[in-house]
Amino acid sequence: MAVDPGLWPHDGSEMGRRIRDHDWSATALGPLDDWPVALRVLLDILLDAPLPMCALWGEAGVQLYNDAHAELIGRKHPTALGQPVSNTWATVWPGLLDARASAAQGNAIQLHHQCFSNGVETGGSVWVDLSLSPVRDGASIGGQLLCMRHSAEEALRHRESEMKMIVDALPVLIGYVDKEQRYRYNNRYYEEWFGHSPAWLYGKSLVEVVGERAISVRANEIARTLAGEDVVFEAHLPHKDGHPRQSLMHYLPRRDEHGEVLGFFVLAQDVTERWQAEQSLRELNETLESRVQERTNALAEVYERLLTEMASREQAQEALRQAQKMEAVGQLTGGIAHDFNNMLTGIIGGLDLIQRYNESGRHTETQRFIDAATTSANRAAALTHRLLAFARRQPLNLKCVDLNSLVESMRDLMVRTLGSHILVDAQLEPELWPANSDENQLESALLNLVINARDAMPKGGSLYITTANVLLANQSEVGELPPGRYVSLSVLDSGCGMTPKVLAAAFEPFFTTKPIGQGTGLGLSMIYGFTRQAGGHVHICSEPDKGTEVTLYLPAHHDMAVLAETAKQLEQTPQALEGETVLVVEDDPAVRLLVVDVLSMLGYAALEAAEANAAVKILETGARIDLLVSDVGLPGMNGRQLADIARQHRPGLRVLFMTGYAEQAASSGFLDTDMDMISKPFAVEKFATRVRNMLARGQ
Repeated sequence: MAVDPGLWPHDGSEMGRRIRDHDWSATALGPLDDWPVALRVLLDILLDAPLPMCALWGEAGVQLYNDAHAELIGRKHPTALGQPVSNTWATVWPGLLDARASAAQGNAIQLHHQCFSNGVETGGSVWVDLSLSPVRDGASIGGQLLCMRHSAEEALRHRESEMKMIVDALPVLIGYVDKEQRYRYNNRYYEEWFGHSPAWLYGKSLVEVVGERAISVRANEIARTLAGEDVVFEAHLPHKDGHPRQSLMHYLPRRDEHGEVLGFFVLAQDVTERWQAEQSLRELNETLESRVQERTNALAEVYERLLTEMASREQAQEALRQAQKMEAVGQLTGGIAHDFNNMLTGIIGGLDLIQRYNESGRHTETQRFIDAATTSANRAAALTHRLLAFARRQPLNLKCVDLNSLVESMRDLMVRTLGSHILVDAQLEPELWPANSDENQLESALLNLVINARDAMPKGGSLYITTANVLLANQSEVGELPPGRYVSLSVLDSGCGMTPKVLAAAFEPFFTTKPIGQGTGLGLSMIYGFTRQAGGHVHICSEPDKGTEVTLYLPAHHDMAVLAETAKQLEQTPQALEGETVLVVEDDPAVRLLVVDVLSMLGYAALEAAEANAAVKILETGARIDLLVSDVGLPGMNGRQLADIARQHRPGLRVLFMTGYAEQAASSGFLDTDMDMISKPFAVEKFATRVRNMLARGQ
């Protein structure tokens, strides 16, 4: 760094800059321009010097030093600059003050292995050799020149001494053995263990110290270590009290600069207490095992009985749940019988009138009776399916459900259940999202809520069924449901309502306010369990004499297009492709005639058989058969057995089963690959679509 020639000191170092910038007027030296020539010359010399140098000037010994000295004194810099030497070193280095007093008399002083603290956290103690020389200013001594250098040898000796003190204090045997297996170093703990001092141990062989038997036991470990391997093991080690100690041994090879093994370090730790504890624990475990085995054998029988009781309890709970369904069905019986009689009247009466009109030649006037009979038959079929679905046992089956369609499809059943003295009003959201739920469980839940509402209004009233879209932004809005899209189904009645005590127990299993024999108390608990299992929530709002509202919150289905696509498919009646042939097996002549005529109308070639054996004979011929349509409940051989035989003759043959039972109940574990099932009675469009889909799989 360039310095203005007009400034002094001329040196460009850090200390040169600090000396120039320092305010010396307040010190014993006074302004720079007043400094004596001797001091100025001395300062020029030490600022250029690479070794640590410091000028102690005047009676107070004001400190002026170079960069090397600043680095050596650590945290004493820069406050030491311009300060009397006593202010800086009186407490941490009093020997320096004594040496300066002698140098002030004109003596040159040399001191070796001096230690002082420079305040640095790492390596704060500094060992130096120093010289202190008087500097004359005319006839008198103006100050002293302090020169220092590190005393590496003393620092090393000091560190070795500290390390030896630490190693001797450790309760671990630490030694070094050369290639001839003689001790060359031992810490003080060897004396406590073996009773011999380190001086006596030096040069002694392992055999002399430990004993021949102990060395023979670990000869393999010694050989591995001398071959360069780091070895850790446990062994008995003799002790001066005559009782060997279990020791954790560590042999660590020592190498020279060429990688050759010179010997190895020995570390041994007394682990006798731990070893004895492990031995005691092992003995305890051996005796404990037999005691535990005895107790285990005794508990095994208890456990088996407990499993049996738990299984019996689960069966009882399932029976109670099913009984609750049957209770609901029983309460519907009167309305169902009335409905069926009305439907049968429409069917029988319509067919009778059609026959009479045809006999009298009035063919053009029969359509209205055909429509009436068809409507009655469809209503009867729907009612039958709902009863079968409601009554059967099945696991939760989550899928896309249109709540509006479900409510509308159950309207007739609910009206008959409630009776003429209760008004039913459905307020349904036109743009309702589809729900992700179990349709059959949902039907059961809705029917239970309707029955509860009916019982709460014995003198009549109003029932309101509402659907709505619900968007939850926060988790705490409805029963800790996570944020997202939900669909709600609410049933509100104008009945007697519930007291706070009854409301608090409403979801408890077997809790009921109905008379004995008229309720199991499982209805609301089943609804709560089903809704929570489906990822939703149930909320009840009720006050005495003000009615009750039960709201089910169900997750919206992720695929909003499922229902629209399903409806679109049902609107179309697929036709046959040229040459496609269907074998129909049905023991009921009327049903067989209907199915064959429908297939013919759709363009399919139809073969028919009244029972399984006749169908097998057709299958054994060379006739083309693309699809087998069979009733499940055939006399003798059932439909599934027929399908297995058919596939022996025609591997990969597609099979569509027809059943008068609930579709899912019959198909559970019943269907194989390329098999499907349709429930009787069915509409032409539904049957045509199912047949077309079955045949399309192989194209």
